[in-house]
Amino acid sequence: MNRARRLVPPLLHETQFRRFWLGQTISVFGDNVTLLALPIVAVLILHADPAQMGLLTAVGLLPHLLFSLPAGVWLDRVRNRRRLMILCDLGRAAAIGAIPLAFLLGQPPLALLFAIAFVVGSLSVVFDISWNTLFVSVAKREQYVEATALLNGSRSLASVAGPAIAGILIQLFSAPLALLADAVSYLGSVFFLRRITAAEPPIEHEPGTIRQQLTSGLAFIFGDSIMRPTLLSAGTLNMFNFCFQALFILYATVYLAVEPGLLGLALGAGAVGGVIGALIASRVGRRLGIGRAYLVGLIVFPASVILIPLAGGLSPVLIIAFLFLSEFGQGIGVMILDINVGAMMQARTPDRIRGRAMGAFRFINMGIRPIGATLGGVLGATLGVRETLFIVTFLQLAGVLWLYRSPILKLQGMPEPAEWGDAGTGLETA
Repeated sequence: MNRARRLVPPLLHETQFRRFWLGQTISVFGDNVTLLALPIVAVLILHADPAQMGLLTAVGLLPHLLFSLPAGVWLDRVRNRRRLMILCDLGRAAAIGAIPLAFLLGQPPLALLFAIAFVVGSLSVVFDISWNTLFVSVAKREQYVEATALLNGSRSLASVAGPAIAGILIQLFSAPLALLADAVSYLGSVFFLRRITAAEPPIEHEPGTIRQQLTSGLAFIFGDSIMRPTLLSAGTLNMFNFCFQALFILYATVYLAVEPGLLGLALGAGAVGGVIGALIASRVGRRLGIGRAYLVGLIVFPASVILIPLAGGLSPVLIIAFLFLSEFGQGIGVMILDINVGAMMQARTPDRIRGRAMGAFRFINMGIRPIGATLGGVLGATLGVRETLFIVTFLQLAGVLWLYRSPILKLQGMPEPAEWGDAGTGLETA
């Protein structure tokens, strides 16, 4: 018993964090089923074309562009964000569960998928911004890297098993019924969120008009020497990565002729790289410094993507091998990137502006994704799907240019929290 206990990471012995981690782990497993099942429904059942696939991805991400700033202002004034997270999970479970119900009643129009994607995306905005506040309630500052590694480790494990489970469920029961797994996962998240009792950070009154409140998060992000290049580099990567993602399922299933079950297994097996990345991310951060570890992730993640368009015209065995290697490299890169930059941002952001800062960051970083997805669909329809994948793969690497001469590359450990003046002015401490 004692030996088994020693194998469990110390943070998971802490009740509040363990409940938080379990809830998020169950939820991301379901999300990874939907990540494969929803576009499969659109492509193979409702026969969506490249432009429609880009638009479907964009619609699901559009709420981040529309609602992140006002949600951040609002959530900085809400005392019980955990209750909101529970309501968001219940809403997302109902929305995703409506898809298989609609298929039981007859083949629904593609517009229904667009509507549900928008609803789920809107609820995710509120949930994810609230998530950052609850995170700092269940983990201490010195535990941020370990806590982020555990949460991202769950995400990478889900990316290993999720697509594989999705592929099997799709083959056995059809894509619409496979979506029930995601609906149920949100209920699992609710179960553990209800059991968290950690006190949330106190609400501090912030002066200024509503307009100043809406822009204060952006002022902090763009006024800080660490947050600014972090946002710009991540935003550039996400812009062109979602050009790619909007076309990926279409390219894999139609152009490469990979069966859904096999695609799920290939993606799941390839995402083993994510597990390895989660295990080594904190070590890479300690050895290279947290800033340079972020740089490594910005390079390794997009550089691995080139194997997917290169797979065109190869034998079926080589296609699966290229998909596996690409996902493996992406998994390692994204975990090194996310774990180190996530801890860095949590440490840098003052509690009093955390909701607005995360809302502003998501407004740019997430809000640019529907633009990228729409652009990917347009380019795919205009230039060709494979040609577009090649172009946007190279453009993803441009994110590293924003780190040139920034203090991020000099960061060894956690940065100190930035100062934030009562007048709404970000004062740099780096």
